[in-house]
This record gives sequence, structure tokens and C-alpha cells, in this order.
Amino acid sequence: MRPIYDNILQTIGDTPMIKLNKIVEDFPCPVYAKVEYFNPGHSVKDRMALKMVEDAEARGELKPGGTIIECTSGNTGMGLALAAIVKGYKLICTLSDKQSKEKIDILRAMGAEVYVCPTNVAPDHPESYYSVATRLNNEIPNSFYPFQYDNLNNRLAHYESTGPEIWEQTKGKVTHFVVGVGTGGTISGVGKYLKEQNPAIKIWGIDTYGSVFKKYHETKEFDEKEIYSYITEGIGEDILPKNVDFDVIDFFEKVTDKDGALATRELAIKEGLFIGYSCGSAFQGLRQIKDKLTKDDVVVVLFHDHGSRYIGKVYNDDWMHDRGFLSRGNKVAKDLIDGHSHLPLLTVTDTEPLSNAALLMKLHDITQIPVMQNGTLVGSIDDHRILSSLVDNPSNSTLVGDIMGAPYPIVDLTASIDDIAKIVKDGHRAVLVKFDEGHQIITKQDIITALS
Repeated sequence: MRPIYDNILQTIGDTPMIKLNKIVEDFPCPVYAKVEYFNPGHSVKDRMALKMVEDAEARGELKPGGTIIECTSGNTGMGLALAAIVKGYKLICTLSDKQSKEKIDILRAMGAEVYVCPTNVAPDHPESYYSVATRLNNEIPNSFYPFQYDNLNNRLAHYESTGPEIWEQTKGKVTHFVVGVGTGGTISGVGKYLKEQNPAIKIWGIDTYGSVFKKYHETKEFDEKEIYSYITEGIGEDILPKNVDFDVIDFFEKVTDKDGALATRELAIKEGLFIGYSCGSAFQGLRQIKDKLTKDDVVVVLFHDHGSRYIGKVYNDDWMHDRGFLSRGNKVAKDLIDGHSHLPLLTVTDTEPLSNAALLMKLHDITQIPVMQNGTLVGSIDDHRILSSLVDNPSNSTLVGDIMGAPYPIVDLTASIDDIAKIVKDGHRAVLVKFDEGHQIITKQDIITALS
């Protein structure tokens, strides 16, 4: 039984580790997710936000009644908001305009004052979210600017808490730690701790296209040509934060905006993990390099935050379509039945007169029906079979079971539209989709509509 806590800050840490299943069926080894949205601010950043505040208090840099000012992608701001509420500080956050509306709304709901700054400016531009935070810090008396990128309490928080938790939860069996890299605190703190326990552990960082990390790690060259605007939130940088300890990191893998977004949605459907955009990128990066793994490995991938911050983005079909992230090849069975999954599946039994099936098709303007026997799918009937029977047997005494065809193939919610189309093209009139409430049907016309 959990204890009674004195305040919300005491609930930070001790997040669960969850085994991934369906999404890693083609992996050679087990993969575990360190799910950080169980923190009270719903992200890994709660850990370092509290650490930075407590250190500033101890040094006398943050005094009673003071103001915390931070540039953030949103999650650090939420961790700071919790600390500010409990400890009685004011909070000002600067964000780039690519961050989700949900993050901005949550920060304001938690009492923060928010400045939204342009994304497509250089870090030293006076309107960048770095520069605006610096200016406000200079203008406002008794203010503290943690600057999470260079504040080494960021990575220290993960060295002291996240790393030991992962080591303990895997009983020291972890061989690979995988995480998206933004400020660098998580990968560097966890990586340092794990390598102190076992130097053979591999630390893999996930970067995004438009960020400088991967090339700098491989060449020690800060290449400004690598820098361009990208959509993924929370990972990648156009600067080199002091928190990134490149010596701890063994390898970087880059992931596209599209692949990260699709993996995010896939994890929700296949694993029930409603996670943030950069979490999908972290898993996708691991998937891209899974050939480096062996059957003896034990992989831990850290999922930074919760999907509630991305409802208007990666979990919104219109947003995904507008960016070309959802095409016919990206649609799955769930997308095709969403419009009618709440309706009962129309069926007939094998012992009914064929005329019943014909009447049902006419009433509902359909051309095929699954056949049931004692609650089990045993066959199928369609307009072609009915027509042939009526021509050959005008007496109309035929039963459904006398002429029914084979049952329709059954697919799960994550089956791709291309795989479903192939099944139908190979001779089946329809497929059935299995989900919690039972089954639903996808017809030829459904597929044609989705592909056109």
C-alpha cells in the first residue's frame, strides 16, 4: 500500500517499467518501456525540474516569493509549475510556436505565464525562446533562470533517480538504454549511472532530422547545414547543451517526423501506451537499428511523456493528413471501421431460409453477410450465391447453410489497408475485424473508398 504524501512533489519518480509485446514481435530480445508519464506532471522532466529548483534554493539563488523563468518545450515547464505551486513561486515559461496548444493550455492552467516565440529564428535572435527568457531574467528582480540545457542538475537528477531505478527494475540485466535526446539530461545521467554499474551497456540516443546531435557525435563538427525546421517536439537541438555528455553515448539514430508520429500512434493501438510524440520517435529509432541486437540482450526504452499533450497533433487525423503523414498505406483496419464500429454486425444463421438473407441485404443495401452457428462464425453468404441459387432452385426452399461459402478471414485492428486489400483481391468478398466488442466487417466498397 502506498503511503500518504505531504505534497505532489513527493510522488515524483519510481515510475513503472512495462514489457512491450505486439509491437516488438520481430525483435530478437525483450524490450521494456520506462514509462515516465506516471510522474505527477506526466513527464520525465518532473525529476530534473525539482532538482534544479531545490539546488537553487540551497545556493540562495532562488528566494521566497521569487520568479522562475524557463525556456521549455512544455514538459520542463510543467515540472517547474508543480514545484512553483507547492513552494510559492511565480513561473514564466517561454515556448517556441511549434509546441502543441495542449502544452500551452496546461501551463496556463497550472498558473504559468507563457510567452510563445517563433521557431524559425537563430538561437541568439532576440525573439528566440532562449533570448526572451534571458531578457526577462535580466528585467525581473528576484528571478531564477534554470536554463535546463546547461544546468548540470538536469543530468544529475537522472543519475540519482532514473538510472538506479532502471538498474534495479531489470535486476542489472539491462544491456541497452534507448532515449530521445533534447537537453541531454536523461541520456547523460542515466547513461553515466548504468555504465558505472556495467561498462558494456550500450547507450543509444535518438535524434531527429534538422538537429545537430548525430553528426556532431560522429565528427565533432557543429554543422549549421544540419539545422532546419522540424515538427517533432522535445528531441533534437540547434545548440549543444552542456548536459549532453557525448562520451557516454555510444550511438545516435535519426528518425523522421513522419515515422516518429506513426510509431507514436502504433504504440497506442498495439500496446495501450498513450504516449507523446518523441516517445514514438524513440521507439522508431530503436526499431530502425534492431538488427544490432541479439537474443541475449535486454533493452530499455524511455517514454518521456503522455499523449494528452498531442491530441491536436499526432493523434488528430486531420493534422496527420495535412502533413502527408497519413496516406492509404498508413491506414489500418481500425480506421476503416471507426464510422460503424458502434453498430451491431449483421449476420444470419446457417439454418435460416435463404430468403431471409436476401431480405436483409435488400433492407440494408449490402451485398454480403457473415453466417453464424451457435455464436461462432461458420460461413458467408453474398448476392452472387443467392442469385445462382434462385436461378437453379426456384422453389425457394434452400437454407443459408446449403450454399454458404467459407467464413471471411479475420484480421486485428492494426492490419494495414494494403494487407486487407490483398486478402480481398485474392478472392474474398470481405474481411472481419476482431475487437473487444466482437467483430465488424470491411467490404470491398469500404476498401475502394479508402484507397480512392
